[in-house]
Amino acid sequence: MKKILFLFSLLIFVNSSASQDLSIVSVGKATLEKDHLFLENPYFKGWVSKSNKKIVENVIKLLRSDFSYYKNRFAVFPKKYRNHPSKKSVVEDVKYVSWQKKETDYLVKMDFSSSVSKNEGLRYVARVYSINTKKVIRELQGNLFKKDWRKEGHYLADRIFHSITGKKSIFKSRVIFVSDVTSTGRGKKRKTRKEIYVVDFDGANRQRITHHGGIVISPAISPKGDKLVYSLIKKGKGKKRIELYLLDLVTKKRTILSRRKGLNSGGTFLPSGDEILLTLSNLGNAEIYAMNLATKNLRRVTHHYASDVDPSVNGDGSVMTFLSGRSGRAHIYTLDPSGKEKSVKRISFVGRFNATPRFSPDGKEIVFSSWLDNRFDLFKINPDGTGLARLTKDFGSNESPSFSNDGEFIVFSSQRVISRYRAVQNIYLMDREGQILGAVVKDFGNCLSPRWTENFTGF
Repeated sequence: MKKILFLFSLLIFVNSSASQDLSIVSVGKATLEKDHLFLENPYFKGWVSKSNKKIVENVIKLLRSDFSYYKNRFAVFPKKYRNHPSKKSVVEDVKYVSWQKKETDYLVKMDFSSSVSKNEGLRYVARVYSINTKKVIRELQGNLFKKDWRKEGHYLADRIFHSITGKKSIFKSRVIFVSDVTSTGRGKKRKTRKEIYVVDFDGANRQRITHHGGIVISPAISPKGDKLVYSLIKKGKGKKRIELYLLDLVTKKRTILSRRKGLNSGGTFLPSGDEILLTLSNLGNAEIYAMNLATKNLRRVTHHYASDVDPSVNGDGSVMTFLSGRSGRAHIYTLDPSGKEKSVKRISFVGRFNATPRFSPDGKEIVFSSWLDNRFDLFKINPDGTGLARLTKDFGSNESPSFSNDGEFIVFSSQRVISRYRAVQNIYLMDREGQILGAVVKDFGNCLSPRWTENFTGF
């Protein structure tokens, strides 16, 4: 048992050699000129019940909240929600000159009507106007129901965002994470349980995914959002072992991918979704392999006497980043995962040791945590080792960063020491420049290993 757990600890804590001189640059504030977006109050066509009007009010507030995350891109008006309906429908003419005088760039008008069959839902029509070009750039239609108004609201916000920018937003995305909130007892009687949960990017709609009653670690989700891979620390015959599982989020079918001796951990999907990278130590040393999910055949990627763990790949799968103890302590390396030990390069020289490197969606940056000043802080760096920038400082101990689907935000776990005997670990969100936007998950046990997913299927 001790041997396995000690080997597992080598994922981060391994002995070190001297580091090189380095230059850490601070990340500057965004200087882009903001687009002024005006969300006009809704227009009600015909009779709408009081309960449905409340749903509409919640949706408008949700739209405002969603766009507030992109505060470096948008200034949303009016600054405070006005709880009264508009007198003008979307089909009525817009006085563009008047809106130009108010320095408005984009206007969103919405009509709501109680016309959705017997389910007492709402039908909406929204138009997105470009004030500068004096035209409707998109008309959006959909339905709202009491049980899933948040989901439809995020969907509407995403379509408005895409109409204006031509890009996807984070509004439909979710975050998976691990929490020990179901643990019981204290001291020697404490039974630790860690399970995987999923939550909307804004902290709402939290749901539990796994029910092992054990210790689940290192979750990763497929590009399509339909499969989840994770490791489970299990007891058996007086020993502990680490097994790798695959959960189909559509069928809810769970299979064991690997239960070899030692580590079966660090699983992450390759871009195709048909293969994963994982760490195995059954041959005595932690190495990274590629596994075909259909055949479970293995292909070795690293081959070194030092421990190689925690892989992540860029968008097209041409570059892999990982942790290795080759220098004496865990630091970040890159290689070409198409071969064995192909084009290996060390890129990090900051801190005593590093952890959890993760690529941005466009593959241009790697975000990671580093032990510096007696705690973990977050950094980002280019894959060639240039452009090192510190993202956190004096904000607790910060680990497990993960980029959003659009590369504009980073979710991470942050630990606060409350007393000598107690610490809390919550999930936070920052923009890519390091500005903390707030907690995604708070006061829900100790939360760790957050992973962003654009597409989440099931649950």
